[in-house]
Amino acid sequence: MTAFALDDPLDRGSGLPRPGTLLRTAADSIPPSGLVLLAIFSAQLGAGFAKDLFTALPPSAVVFVRIAAGALILGAVARPKLKGMSWRDWALGLAFGATLALMNLSFYEALSRLPLGITVAIEFLGPLGVAVAASRRRLDLVWIGLAGLGVALLAPWGDSETVSWAGIGFAMVAGACWAAYILLSAAAGQRFPGTSGLSFAMIVSAVLIAPVGVTTGGASLLQPELLLIGVGVGLLSSVIPYSLELQALRHMPKHVFGILMSLEPAVAALIGVLVLSEILHAQQWAAIVCIVAASLGSTRAPRSG
Repeated sequence: MTAFALDDPLDRGSGLPRPGTLLRTAADSIPPSGLVLLAIFSAQLGAGFAKDLFTALPPSAVVFVRIAAGALILGAVARPKLKGMSWRDWALGLAFGATLALMNLSFYEALSRLPLGITVAIEFLGPLGVAVAASRRRLDLVWIGLAGLGVALLAPWGDSETVSWAGIGFAMVAGACWAAYILLSAAAGQRFPGTSGLSFAMIVSAVLIAPVGVTTGGASLLQPELLLIGVGVGLLSSVIPYSLELQALRHMPKHVFGILMSLEPAVAALIGVLVLSEILHAQQWAAIVCIVAASLGSTRAPRSG
């Protein structure tokens, strides 16, 4: 199955290929590993641009703009078909959407209190937990300990200007939601064609976030320049990475996907330096290395025999 499954490959009005068909063709020409790396860079670049919006909008309003833009764009490319959906499909789609809403809201709240690289490193404990739970090897105790060491190195045991306990708490909630997202996205890929399951979940997520986002954002949400940046963030952070990840997961082993995704905290830290000028201390870099190493170790395929 491909990332963009549309009923008609041609635009009936013009006779030209639809945008979704062009995107699908482009995605099919890139190897799965390349899709994962593109998804990582896109997501973290989008997070960097989103953090710049915090000077004009609160995190909850930025989340609403991002998810609403993503829902509109993805819904136009891969419209979910509600007719014929079973109650299990509805339950899965609603749970997927609620998870996306909470994951993004908690991530942005953490991002407003922590550097990007640290936020993603802590959030990454979620998928690390999924990998360890699926493996159950004794060696995984080493990776759990290494990840714990990484968190301990990041914790603000003394006075810290860049790290807060509240930020760590929000990042951990985001990590738990990310773990749920991994499981729900795999289920959605089996029950929904193409990215229609993700499209449905994004719409649900936008509806759930709207009351909080509109209330906190107020009239600022009507500023054209902020809306334009929000659309860009929605593309980079939601539509592009989610679609690429779903496409990659259909064509590569899950442990390989996990290994590549393990690079995300390091990429986030790099984007934080280049885009946000967030300079991390040596201890913080060491913590990120510990978490990346733990993730790499936990996602290695067990040797046969």
